Amino acid sequence: MASAVRLSCNSFSVRSRRNSIPARVDRFQILCNSSPPHSAGEDDSRSFKEESEPHLVLLEKYGNGTSKRYILETDSQIRIVLEKHLPATNVLQDSRDVENDTDLSWLPKVIKDFILPAGFPESVSDDYLEYILLQFPTNVTGWICHTLVTSSLLKAVGVGSFPGTTAAATAAASAAAIRWVSKDGIGAVGRLVIGGRFGNLFDDDPKQWRLYADFIGSTGSIFDLSTQLYPAYFLPLASLGNLAKAIGRGLRDPSFRVIQNHFAISGNLGDVSAKEEVWEVAAQLVGLGLGILALDTPGITSSYTVFVSTWLGVRLLHLWFRYLSLSVLRFNTINLKRARILVNSHVLHQKVPGISDCNRMENVLVWERFLRPKITFGVPLEEMVAGKKRGSVLRRLVKLYAEEKYFLVVKQTQTEFEVFVLFKEGATNVAVLRSVWQSYWLHHNRTKSDDDDVSSQLEGSLIELKDRFDDFLIQVKESGWDTDQMNLKVPKEISIQEHLTL
Repeated sequence: MASAVRLSCNSFSVRSRRNSIPARVDRFQILCNSSPPHSAGEDDSRSFKEESEPHLVLLEKYGNGTSKRYILETDSQIRIVLEKHLPATNVLQDSRDVENDTDLSWLPKVIKDFILPAGFPESVSDDYLEYILLQFPTNVTGWICHTLVTSSLLKAVGVGSFPGTTAAATAAASAAAIRWVSKDGIGAVGRLVIGGRFGNLFDDDPKQWRLYADFIGSTGSIFDLSTQLYPAYFLPLASLGNLAKAIGRGLRDPSFRVIQNHFAISGNLGDVSAKEEVWEVAAQLVGLGLGILALDTPGITSSYTVFVSTWLGVRLLHLWFRYLSLSVLRFNTINLKRARILVNSHVLHQKVPGISDCNRMENVLVWERFLRPKITFGVPLEEMVAGKKRGSVLRRLVKLYAEEKYFLVVKQTQTEFEVFVLFKEGATNVAVLRSVWQSYWLHHNRTKSDDDDVSSQLEGSLIELKDRFDDFLIQVKESGWDTDQMNLKVPKEISIQEHLTL
């Protein structure tokens, strides 16, 4: 019968007199499941084997502070120990240490990841935090002014009036202003979620997210158009429309900043942004003029069906032009989509396409995770190692990938082919690129066979990777690609360490 053992230890803190830096030991819990009981003879033989042979130990670390230890005992048995580190409070840290804590280590990780860029503070300049903290009250006061001005505008167009009118009219104007501003507030929630949750995606594929922004913004316009059919539901429909358009803006603005930075090859981002504003305002004036002409056309405004059809036709034309404009962009950085194109060409034809050709082949509409072969990064080791001989499979994986900074296995059936990758601690974007190259070689050389042949294919793919990857990198550099700033991110949520213990 399996049993569980729970060990716990309270945290304590020790301050060094020499440098006043606290050495803290976090409180932790160790949860482990024991194996079924054996007879005395079996225990003795097993104990002798454990003492005479080294155990392979793999430590899998997670972003939430927990870790899982895999201990290989036999070819068929892996003992798993979960170590759950709990938050600790350093009772000896004084207020001066808190004030000088510029990396906000006291802030919960969930909130820190939501409001600050990934890799903070190393990923930004030294003045970033001070600027953001001062920008917050600046924006608060600005939106207070916006609320008051909105009330004034509503009064000016007849919703209530200024002093001298009835109290009921003034109350009506205030209520209308509150509803209108509430609609803006719901939209702001959408931008908050997008910026906090998906901020690290825009550097990888700005073309895709800029196009998605227009699709989502179009959905918001549909809600706005529906208010004419259902005026009684004006506020919820307008709020949903504003929410969708705000989410679109949350995707649009960061993506466009990445695109602008791509244009500014001489460090002239300010000038490029200013001239982009000139083009945008000119287009806005022309569009407003044509829109007013459309509104003055009786055949359009007299029929709701014709009105909506006109909007739909213009909107589809708008999306088509957006797609064309994004398709002409020629990024020289390597993201996962472009890495797939480069690797696929090299595996099949021993050559890589140039910057223009690769960007032209890149599918702006399709999300990278839906491309084939399907490659999943950051998969727990427990999901990668399966079967009756889990121990021998794990030991073979460790031996195969001794010189690589990742583990890679293939899940293959008659209808699907999926690659699972788990990165070792210290892996870089080059390891991501190597895993993609190996995945494509396996995909193009796969056979419908048993597990032993799949294992031999893994071994063969690693031999090919070792022989051909250097040539791939040389061709990539000669084609003008920027290999110093590859947007191939190693997942931070999970990593693994390996070592032997006697």
